[in-house]
Amino acid sequence: MNKNSIVSLLILFIYTFYSCSEKPLYFENAYVIENINVIDPLEGLSEQMTIVIKENKISHLFKSKEIKLSTENTIYNGTDQFLIPGLWDAHIHFAFETILAEAMPNLFLSYGVTSVRDTGGPIEYVLPFKTHSLTHPKTTTRIMIAGPLVDGKYNVYDGSSDSFPLLSIQNTSLTVLEQQVQELIDKKVDFLKAYEMLSPEQFKRLAQMAQENDLKLTGHVPLSLDVITASNLGLNSMEHLRNIELSMSKDFDVLLTERTLALKNSNNSSGSKLRTSLHQSQRMRAVASIDPERREEVLNTLAKNETWQIPTMELYQTFANKKYLNEEFQYHFKVLPENVRSKWMKKINVTSSDLDPESLKYTDWSQKMVQQMHEKKIPFMAGTDTPIGYLVPGLSLHDELIQLKRSGFSNLETLKTATYNPALYFGMEDTLGRIKPGYEADLVLLEKNPLESIENSRTIKAVIKSGKFMNRSYLDSLQVN
Repeated sequence: MNKNSIVSLLILFIYTFYSCSEKPLYFENAYVIENINVIDPLEGLSEQMTIVIKENKISHLFKSKEIKLSTENTIYNGTDQFLIPGLWDAHIHFAFETILAEAMPNLFLSYGVTSVRDTGGPIEYVLPFKTHSLTHPKTTTRIMIAGPLVDGKYNVYDGSSDSFPLLSIQNTSLTVLEQQVQELIDKKVDFLKAYEMLSPEQFKRLAQMAQENDLKLTGHVPLSLDVITASNLGLNSMEHLRNIELSMSKDFDVLLTERTLALKNSNNSSGSKLRTSLHQSQRMRAVASIDPERREEVLNTLAKNETWQIPTMELYQTFANKKYLNEEFQYHFKVLPENVRSKWMKKINVTSSDLDPESLKYTDWSQKMVQQMHEKKIPFMAGTDTPIGYLVPGLSLHDELIQLKRSGFSNLETLKTATYNPALYFGMEDTLGRIKPGYEADLVLLEKNPLESIENSRTIKAVIKSGKFMNRSYLDSLQVN
């Protein structure tokens, strides 16, 4: 076919399209949102669009002025409103506050969080949440699970207290680790999570098993290792920036030697006490002795390996500034079950209002580190650690977006951390996290433009989950207890 023939066919196609578009379009077994401003996390803003939702998918996307809709369609008017992909909270724990767990999926949806990543809890506890989400995709937030934290001989979250509920599994040897991790793999976890008390040998084997089974490995950098080694061995993502400062210190070798000796645990301390003592003795020493060359080496390694970061900055801010003491913060507890509100307020009411200077300093350092990482193009996901720190499920995600914006992300980049990026992390980027035909219809309808102010992510008018349209009244009912 010659060039002129191709041009003629193209002209005929364009003419046919526009001729057909003059006819009113009817979409059977579907509904339409017209004149909506669409914000795709990769392409940005497209104004006055018409989107067609059929079953659980986005079936069509048009410029509103180029088509005419039949009045037989079910049509929602999106004039002056904005559509974004459904949001993710990439770090949550159903098992941390079991009296709240059953209410969490509804709370997530009510705040536009259509997908979550549970980063640690007993497999027998978290697996039913995932199963329910798979069997009820239109009414439940999508749930990806790691199962328990995979920890070492002295596991931290061993169920010894409210502060350290049972979230982890203890591994006293390589053989035990292999058996327990294989059980998690057999139960179809979506990723694995390494924890701080793993030995170098245990971490290396865990990373191998993750790679052999095509699973992401997230976690805290084990105290027995440095972040460069962990990233090179296969730590695909890091939570809370945990222990990264130890690898950036000019005293790195001294600190590692101290930790290696302490981790022998001659006093037979609990895992939680041993970890806390190491954090207290080394964290601020490391922050005060950051070596620019070592910092660059660490950041360059994370960038090269595309080691994802989930910094949970709102958690740090809440703890350091004791934001939960403020009535404005507590006001949002109204969406929680009464027994949860009561429990949280009892704890808060006996908390000192004195602020810890070191905690404030570390929080400030963390926010600057996130900015430096972002400048290095290290990938990020937005996550909160809810319900730890009195963070309300769903709502806290919007606060985390504000923190990312303050760390130098543009508004569109900030949205990307909670939409497209988690989908990319899980290999779902061709079906989720964008507003394109063929993609899953997980969407959030906003009254105000989040590209003008990221705080506008809170102005939720409706949520669409796997094609199901939930208006504001329905969303509010999800918060009634």
